[in-house]
Amino acid sequence: MRVLVLALAVAFVAANQGNHIPEFAPGQTYIYRYEAVLMGGVAEQGLARAGVKIQSKVLIRSLGPNNVILKLENPEFFEYSGIWPKDAFIPANKLTSALSAQLLTPVKFEYTNGVVGKLYAPASVSETVLNIYRGIINILQMNIKKTQNVYDLQELGAQGVCKTQYTISDDQKAERIYLTKTKDLNQCQQKIVKDIGLSYIEKCAECETRSNALKGASSYSYVLKPETSSARILQATVTEVYQYAPFEIMNGGPQMESRQNLTFLEQKNVPVEPSATQYLQRGSLLYQFSSEADQTPFSLLRKDESQIGELLNHLVTSNKDKVHEEAPLKYIQLIQMLRQSGYESIMTLWNQYKDRRDHRHWILNAIPAIRSHVALKFIKEKFLAGELSTTEAAQALLVSVHLVKADNEAIRFAQELVGESKFQQNKVLREIVMLGYGTLVGKQCLENPDCSSDLVKPVHEGLNQVVESRQVEEIITLLKVLGNAGHPASRKSIQKVLPGFGSAAANLPLRVHIEAVLALRNMAKKEPKMVQETAIQLFMNRELNQELRMVAAMVLFETKLPTGLVMTLADAILKERNLQISSFIYSYMKSMTKSTAPNFAAVAAACNVAIKVLSPRLNRLSYRYSRSLYVDTYNYPWMVGAAASAHYINEAATIVPKTMVAKARTYLAGAYADVIELGVRSDGIQEALMKNQNIPENEQRVTKMKAILKALSQWRAEPSSQPLASAYVKFFGQEVAFVNIDKAIVEQVIELAKEVTAQSSAKKVLEALESGYNLHFAQPLLLSEIRRILPTAVGLPMDLSLYTAAVTVASVEVQATVSPRPTESFTAAQLLKSDIHMRVALNPSVSAHTYAVMGVNTDFIKAAVMSKAKVHSFVPAKMEARVDMVGGNLKFQLLPVQEINKIASAEHESIAVVRNMDDIRITPLIPAERLDRVSKETPSSRVSRMASFFFGSQSESSEILHPGQQQKADIPFPKTFVKKRCIESKEFGYKMCGETQARNASYIKASPLYAMIGKHVAELVITPVAGEAAEKIEIEVQVGEKAADKIIKVISKSEEEEILESKNVLMKLKKILVPGLKNGTSSSSSSSSSQSSSSRSSGSSSSSSSSSRKVRKSATGSRQPSDTRTDRRISQTQSKKSSSSSSSSSSNLSSSQSRSSSSSSSSSSSSQSRQGRYPMEFVKSHIHQHALPSSKSSAHSFESIYNKEKYLGKSVAPVVTILVRGVRPDQKVQGYQIAAYVDQATSRVQVIIVNLAQDNNWRLCADGMVLSNQKLMGKIGWGTECKQYKAELTAETGLVDQKPAARLKVSWEKLPRRMQKYMKKLSKYITRMAVGTGLNIAKTKYIQNQIKLTVAADSYQSVNVALQTSKVFIYKLGVSLPVPLPIGQSAYDVNAHQNWAEKIIHLLAKETSAECKVVQDKVKTFNGVSYKSEIPHLCPQVLAQDCTDDLKFIVLLRKDQATNQNEVNVKLEHINVDFYLRDGAVKIEVAHWMKGKTCGLCGTANGEVRQEYRKPDKSMTRDPVSFSHSWVLGGDSCRDSSQCLMKHESVKLEKPVNIFGQDSKCYSVEPVLRCLAGCMPVRTTTVNVGYHCVPSDSYMSRPDGLRSIQEKSIDMIEATEAHVACRCTAQCS
Repeated sequence: MRVLVLALAVAFVAANQGNHIPEFAPGQTYIYRYEAVLMGGVAEQGLARAGVKIQSKVLIRSLGPNNVILKLENPEFFEYSGIWPKDAFIPANKLTSALSAQLLTPVKFEYTNGVVGKLYAPASVSETVLNIYRGIINILQMNIKKTQNVYDLQELGAQGVCKTQYTISDDQKAERIYLTKTKDLNQCQQKIVKDIGLSYIEKCAECETRSNALKGASSYSYVLKPETSSARILQATVTEVYQYAPFEIMNGGPQMESRQNLTFLEQKNVPVEPSATQYLQRGSLLYQFSSEADQTPFSLLRKDESQIGELLNHLVTSNKDKVHEEAPLKYIQLIQMLRQSGYESIMTLWNQYKDRRDHRHWILNAIPAIRSHVALKFIKEKFLAGELSTTEAAQALLVSVHLVKADNEAIRFAQELVGESKFQQNKVLREIVMLGYGTLVGKQCLENPDCSSDLVKPVHEGLNQVVESRQVEEIITLLKVLGNAGHPASRKSIQKVLPGFGSAAANLPLRVHIEAVLALRNMAKKEPKMVQETAIQLFMNRELNQELRMVAAMVLFETKLPTGLVMTLADAILKERNLQISSFIYSYMKSMTKSTAPNFAAVAAACNVAIKVLSPRLNRLSYRYSRSLYVDTYNYPWMVGAAASAHYINEAATIVPKTMVAKARTYLAGAYADVIELGVRSDGIQEALMKNQNIPENEQRVTKMKAILKALSQWRAEPSSQPLASAYVKFFGQEVAFVNIDKAIVEQVIELAKEVTAQSSAKKVLEALESGYNLHFAQPLLLSEIRRILPTAVGLPMDLSLYTAAVTVASVEVQATVSPRPTESFTAAQLLKSDIHMRVALNPSVSAHTYAVMGVNTDFIKAAVMSKAKVHSFVPAKMEARVDMVGGNLKFQLLPVQEINKIASAEHESIAVVRNMDDIRITPLIPAERLDRVSKETPSSRVSRMASFFFGSQSESSEILHPGQQQKADIPFPKTFVKKRCIESKEFGYKMCGETQARNASYIKASPLYAMIGKHVAELVITPVAGEAAEKIEIEVQVGEKAADKIIKVISKSEEEEILESKNVLMKLKKILVPGLKNGTSSSSSSSSSQSSSSRSSGSSSSSSSSSRKVRKSATGSRQPSDTRTDRRISQTQSKKSSSSSSSSSSNLSSSQSRSSSSSSSSSSSSQSRQGRYPMEFVKSHIHQHALPSSKSSAHSFESIYNKEKYLGKSVAPVVTILVRGVRPDQKVQGYQIAAYVDQATSRVQVIIVNLAQDNNWRLCADGMVLSNQKLMGKIGWGTECKQYKAELTAETGLVDQKPAARLKVSWEKLPRRMQKYMKKLSKYITRMAVGTGLNIAKTKYIQNQIKLTVAADSYQSVNVALQTSKVFIYKLGVSLPVPLPIGQSAYDVNAHQNWAEKIIHLLAKETSAECKVVQDKVKTFNGVSYKSEIPHLCPQVLAQDCTDDLKFIVLLRKDQATNQNEVNVKLEHINVDFYLRDGAVKIEVAHWMKGKTCGLCGTANGEVRQEYRKPDKSMTRDPVSFSHSWVLGGDSCRDSSQCLMKHESVKLEKPVNIFGQDSKCYSVEPVLRCLAGCMPVRTTTVNVGYHCVPSDSYMSRPDGLRSIQEKSIDMIEATEAHVACRCTAQCS
């Protein structure tokens, strides 16, 4: 019974649910009123919007089963461009008339159970009109489930197949069914969208997890009336909103809102007749794009080919001398006209203007921007016809392949270009075409992820062929093509040239392997796991080259490694013996831990874990080791960020890194792009340059040397580097150009340089300048064209566009005259005796336009909100220069340019624009009347914040204009700001003013987007000062003896100096007249001087005691504070905390103690107070070189010399005089005079800058003096007579913890207020950066008006740095240096060179070389590793040798144990080795270019201390004795007792061994040094060697030879005895 009831209930529910499905009864016509509004703008009211409205009656009639016809009746269009919601829609009669014929044509569609099927319409109905029909029919789409009231599904609609949520409720009393469905337009399985210009932009899914720049959603509300077998739609309301917020999603953004309303009116039995024309299937509900992509959001001219010529002529004629302000817009219009024109029209235009240089230039710049295969077709045909030069074709091709749409036609033309012989013969064009083909394939695969592998199949086949023939350059080119394409099908082809994957890789050079790994990077964007598998295998293979492994790691990290692989790399680094690789990976992980980019958040977290596993010692490696740096910043609310990475792979043998790669990335609106990447490789070019090419080839020495090397077991030569350098550049992840430099190219350049002599070239240049040189340059650029087109619910497209175009124009005119005129046999020396006069006129100008658009953009309807930005700059200049080489005079004149005052302007405006047919209506987004009201309002705190945000803080010279009345209550905040700032120079008679005006919507929301809405204007204007204008600005430089003749304003004694001089005379008279008061007078005068003038008190020594308050005041307020006294005060303060006792001290210390009234302290007491000292305490090493008996300090010496002669101009002639002045019609002198003096006797330099105006006493006085080789001091004063502001600078050397150090100290008395403000900001910034970067920060005792920077040597490759300000002490210990410091012996050697150039060259050569030392049995290798090994008796060992095939040198070491003497033998002539012998010790130095190419007891000099013990067969050992013995040259005869009596052999392990439960016998894999047959050991040593074990019953009783056992694996390591001295019998054989 219960089952029956349940079945009946289910049947009842199903029956009721079946009534929910809408249907149209046959024979009935349903009449609806339809209204659709599409509006664009900001959500808030009171601002302008742009939109369109459609009104019509809709007639729907069923023609049969599942077949419905729909017709519009009385359709009308309305347009809107006004203030919402005040203004009303305006009828668009022209648009209605133009589309009425198509709108009145009925359409048919399939309709079953509320689901729309196929659409049918005549061919006369355009896709634009049919899409409007789709918007209506889309309302009828309802997927109603009979058994569920709430459910979701992926539903087909006009926008695509998107996630849809259904909610159904039934009001049985009202007999109504309410159905609601909502769509999330960001979650679509199949989304209808068209992107233009976004091929190189990667989507950042992680960036959109918190905020999405473009959000869309729609809501459908239905009221249905249930009928017998179906339901009738009474009303349907649709609301759809797209919001685009590129910066801040939380504060909103411009919206595109669609509203539809379909209301049932009546039901009649009126037939709806279909069109008489044939109905064609026109797709489904899915929106169909037509010509939307061909439209631009500008008010363009009509499509008429005759106007292209007019526009082209306008661009040429109006951009001759300077750029026209509207040139960027005209250039975009030219591009659009060419797009709309056919190929024949373009050919006609070219044939008409190809012989006119300027017209030709504009056409060739516009054709690549057509973005279609037409551009490639044009370039191909015209280059083959000889109408394009190589330069023109290369430029056009380079731009075209990156702008053209990658359709099948474009790829076909690219394939034809690759096959053309004329392009193949030109190396530059061939590279562009090849790389361009890969780019087009990559772009097509981005648009179509299922693109066929046939696109790259020809490249795969070509790669196989060139690999077989080993054509290295061709292999690299094809790998770059595959890298640009990034097709996953290329993985196997690329692996064939990688070691470990293909057999052919062994015969290919390293640079091919590296190019193959780099070719995987674009592939990793699509298939990261596939690339990770390949790259991790390369990295983990320790037999591969270190550079290849590091490049593989670089590619790995770009694939956004999972945590497991990051930990795998960390574990590998723990076991890695190559420090270059360890440093590279560690530095990459370390920098990644600070990443804030959302797409690298998981990698950053994994690196944070991995970095804790690794040793922090890797962070202290110097910059000689490879490193990888990554830094980024990302702001979530703004969705803006930037990232940069730099990788450099180093080798010990190179001064510059082997490989450098740098890349920059930008983030914006949930996407990112790799803007630019630069890569450089230097492989062998340094060796080619540094190698001595004059060394003759000597086959005899090489043969002899190889014979000696045969004594070494399994010696293998290091491969010589092929001289090569290469570079490449990438834009947006695509390689656009590369160059390989080899020996052949270098020789071609040298030969070309020999053909053109410097003398002939200089003469031609001079003749061209004398005859007059003119240059005109105009370059248009389409910098960006980014568009995204989406369908809306109404059926009209929403277009998001960003256009940026710029035009740069420059003209240069140069005219030169030379007197006397050079002779026919012209030499450069003649110019040194000539008077040269040159006139130059420069006219650089630039104009740039940017348009951001959101709205409707079709053939007939344009309604959008637009943001326009324009920048225009024109900075003309006329100059004259005259050079008198004999007289040492240079005069430069800047002449005025008439009628030019505005040099730069910028404008930004937001508008709402509507265009239908030929009618255009434009409305500012902020209404004009509202602006007038706002302009009368008073500022508020919120306005002040916004003004400060955009224009900075106000200053005394700025003006904020807010005139008028009090604001009204209904307007909360004003939005009009005017700021003007002027800089006036009366000396030159000009005033520069910058003015900004802003009218924005910041009163609504304080966000960047609303601050941009409105109108912003900025101008930079230069105008003459009224009554002070100068005819020209003149700069004159005079050097030599005539410099004094150019002095205009002579500085006389100041009033203060005259008073002091009179006082000094009185004091001298007093001393003569009252000799008994000599001592007291001296004391009192000194004290008086100290109290009367604080500027000189610091330099005088007073014996009278004073309070500590006065001392501090004198020290801090003095103009010349003493370093010595400052340090002593700190020391005395510290010593007060410890026990003090009297002891003898220096006179300086005694005077310091007497001044501070404190007891003396001993040196031991000072040392006990170290805990209170700073981490870096500076001890001076200065001894001043000026013999002044009364000098107590270097500061006193400086003051004494300065006070003796304040102005050097009284006794020394200036070495140079510079006059910068404005030449006025009344001959009034205005400007500045700069004079420099040098006093050789006191090592003093003085620079005086004075204002030339008679009534102006402003000066700048800068003095510098060399007090000793350890100390420099300088002071600067400026203002009125150089007394208003004062500062002092001291640079000196000394010691910090007995290590060399240098200190720079800056102190001041008074600074300008603005400078103090900036210094406070700088101090806060430094402190904040120190905290962020992990620097050490300590508190310090307050030191007023003083900054100290101390740099102390920590080692020869690192320094300690400390910065002490008035409040904080910031320091960093162990900062690595790229170049070693010249300390120790290096410093001694450098000082031996007197010439600075020689010192630098010697320092570089010395510190980049490697040194090995041998003292008795102790060896210190080139890498600094020390070990001890007993040298075998009379057996030569390879101390160091060239391990390349060149065999430049071999140094052998031989020791006679009886005499305990070392003998060194150098093989081969013309060695490049420095050899030293001191006290029985051997010292060897090799040049930097031999690093990594040596071997022997001294090691490889490659910096890899973990790989130091490398044997001749390249195998590694951990035992230094085994390593040392492997380089012994064994003997072959025991007859000669003066020769080596030992050899290498494999030995058997004597003790029993059980391996894996089986008795075994073991033989040493590593050879052991043993006596020859017939000889017995006299002395032995213990060595640890590896053994290979075999079963005891194995046939192998003894190895057949040394070679066979060395190839076996090592099963165990045991100690055995090695012989180091032998004695042979007379019967030995």
